[in-house]
Amino acid sequence: MLATEVGVSAMERTEQLSQIKVLLSRLDSGTNVDAGGVRLNPTESYTDPSIADTERDLFFHKHPQLLGLSCDLPEAGSFFTSNDLDTRILATRDDDGRFRAFVNACRHRGVAVEEEESGKKRRFVCPFHSWSYDSQGALVGLPKEDQFGEIDKECFGLIELPAEEKYGFLFANPDPSGTVDIDELLGEELSREFDAWNFGTFGRLGGDRYEVECNWKLAMDTFGETYHFNSLHKDSLANFFQGNVQCYDTYGQHHRMILCKKAIHEMREWPEDRWEITVAGLPVYWIFPNNIVMPSDFGLYVVRAYPDESNPGRHTSVISFYVNGEKSGAAKSSTVPVDRQALLETAPLEVLSEIAQGFAAIIRDEDYVASASQQRSAETGALQHVIFGRNEPALHHYHNTYRAALDMDLLPLLDPTSMK
Repeated sequence: MLATEVGVSAMERTEQLSQIKVLLSRLDSGTNVDAGGVRLNPTESYTDPSIADTERDLFFHKHPQLLGLSCDLPEAGSFFTSNDLDTRILATRDDDGRFRAFVNACRHRGVAVEEEESGKKRRFVCPFHSWSYDSQGALVGLPKEDQFGEIDKECFGLIELPAEEKYGFLFANPDPSGTVDIDELLGEELSREFDAWNFGTFGRLGGDRYEVECNWKLAMDTFGETYHFNSLHKDSLANFFQGNVQCYDTYGQHHRMILCKKAIHEMREWPEDRWEITVAGLPVYWIFPNNIVMPSDFGLYVVRAYPDESNPGRHTSVISFYVNGEKSGAAKSSTVPVDRQALLETAPLEVLSEIAQGFAAIIRDEDYVASASQQRSAETGALQHVIFGRNEPALHHYHNTYRAALDMDLLPLLDPTSMK
């Protein structure tokens, strides 16, 4: 049976139909996306401190960072803090509704002016000497100003970071001298696709964070193929997804995978005007360098991986959950079966949050456990390379994109005869 059409935003309609047909074709032919060969990736990319230092400088200090979605700053006066980069960031929505980002450090002696994770405030007051700043970063007060000495307050506001809000995303550059241009960052095609998702209407549902004993790139790698689903996730995701079947497209430094859901078999009996990409599959976008964006049938998962400041073998994963549309009690999806539709329309946010937490727990308890095992093997030095299969094109793209940005030689496709 079909659900009633409710017009949920997603990728453009022609693209949805095209990608669903590719998934069906690969299911029927027993094929998968093909990278054209295999590549060897040196395990030092996960362990070498000098590589890690360069990555942190280029990818996490001088590159625009995805801080969250528009709904993370739901109204004027709202704020959140981010402490996962070398530069501590205070993000605000000022009285005019504009998203701003600042270095979270008082101009007096450098103490963070805000320690809370999020909230709503008119003033941010440094706990050290009570210098205060407004949501536009302006220095608006300091105690005993006559005794402190005369300063020009206009010159000592919080240091503002380049920031832009577009397509429902909040990006900021942690380098005050850097730039942010979301359209330039994403490119025309990916910008158009994110615009179609209408992420700006989504609401915050919750989140989690994990400290993991593996390099941050291993966290990205786990989102790069479904070859492992029937093994690692045999009792979890494999109940809902077809392993080793996917679509794959690159967009410059970024990419999009579409995982294949088993619900696609039921969709074969539906008219094409009822086909929905989030029923047939799970789109998985990688936004260079460290972001995974996954729109689902009721919302959105965003995973961001941050390297440890001193140990290449550790990272922090921050996972955020969002719900589709302006919703007080449930999310909607336009073409899922009636029983699933009824669940999404009637389930309270707490239930949807539990669903999201369950998905995140699989990442934590299955994927990241395997990633930590990979890290341990890499650190022995005995395993000099890992292999990226021809059915794992995202891994090829991840690492050659990293290497190109680091001005390193790209990983070549291997001649099978050379491996004998």
